[in-house]
Amino acid sequence: MRLELVPLPSSDVERSKAFYIGRVGFVLDHDIEPGNGMRIVQLTPPGSACSIVIGGGISSPDAAPVLGLHLVVDDVEVARRTLVDNGVDVSDVNDMGGGVRYAFFTDPDGNSWALQQISR
Repeated sequence: MRLELVPLPSSDVERSKAFYIGRVGFVLDHDIEPGNGMRIVQLTPPGSACSIVIGGGISSPDAAPVLGLHLVVDDVEVARRTLVDNGVDVSDVNDMGGGVRYAFFTDPDGNSWALQQISR
């Protein structure tokens, strides 16, 4: 059993696609329109086995945002700086103790993400 795809609500597919590709650095896997008003845009963070999907007919644009998605990174400072340099509003890094550090951001639809670094 593997988690491989997380659907996210999006009120504007093109805006979301541009955000995830151009600002966050996800890779476009698919952008297809199989019919009946459905559009599937699948994007994957670099190095991840799990993708997100946005698109017309996938979920209601009025659906509540998905909260607390985690992107696990080796260096939260570097990941944060990259996103900030790409125009993403990212929180300061929070040191939670025990080698755990986080920074947080949201996409244009309020879906929230955490950059997580756990030092081993």
